[in-house]
Amino acid sequence: MKDGDMVFNRTVALESTVIAHGLPKPKNVETAMELEAVVRRHDCTPKTIAIVAGEVRIGLSSEEIQEIGTREDVMKVGVSEIPVAVALKRWAATTVSATVRLAYLSGIKVFATGGIGGVHSTKDWDVSQDLIELSRTRMIVVCAGPKSILDLRSTVEMLETFQVTAVGYRTDRLPAFYCRSTSIPITKVESVEEIVSIFLSKESFDLPGSVLVFNPIPERYEIDEVEFKKWHQLAEKDLEWSNVKGKDLTPFLLSRLAHYSDGRTVESNIELLKNNVNLACQIVDQLSKMQ
Repeated sequence: MKDGDMVFNRTVALESTVIAHGLPKPKNVETAMELEAVVRRHDCTPKTIAIVAGEVRIGLSSEEIQEIGTREDVMKVGVSEIPVAVALKRWAATTVSATVRLAYLSGIKVFATGGIGGVHSTKDWDVSQDLIELSRTRMIVVCAGPKSILDLRSTVEMLETFQVTAVGYRTDRLPAFYCRSTSIPITKVESVEEIVSIFLSKESFDLPGSVLVFNPIPERYEIDEVEFKKWHQLAEKDLEWSNVKGKDLTPFLLSRLAHYSDGRTVESNIELLKNNVNLACQIVDQLSKMQ
């Protein structure tokens, strides 16, 4: 694994699934480049993680980001698919679970993403690998909450059952990706110092699992719950007429939401990503001071 034996003290890990499967072209590549630029402006190092022709890359070149965002044969991999992509020498974009594991193996401690996967509200039992990985790999993961298309209460219940340490950054209500707040209560933290202290406490007790930081989307980019519900219902109807299942489920629903919202969900997705990266950089800075 390239750079795998190094410890990155001021590094923020970034996932690659958002490039390959989360955002439409060409905004996917533009956003990936912009997120890396945001990290550098904070005097930190971005490491976008992916698998390139069977080789795990902890950090992509601009050319590799471009190719991940334009190729049609890029796998979407969780932890269980990493060895498949490596052995078959495939190009693969890492989800939250795969990014967390590979970042951890490289000594990175902070990861910024958009939203985590969870329990889908479909008739077929569908639970993301993200939840399992968050329960066993120690990392600070900054996100805007579970994706809004999920069964939120079931997702939060599984996080609790799996003993994932989850906190809300300056909120005591679960944010849900496009929505700043839901009725689901969570533990509130007020500062990055508190986030880092919680993480260092986990380290001192050698406790497994991540510190999952729910960071609400900026207010100006929030989508009204009633509007979102209308678009979501239309997207779910499209899903019923399709044969989409498994890993293709979330990208399909996100693309239909983008269609019905006339691109508003895409704009919100990009802005919450930048917001999470900014917070992750503040956490990295504080972690470097407190370790």
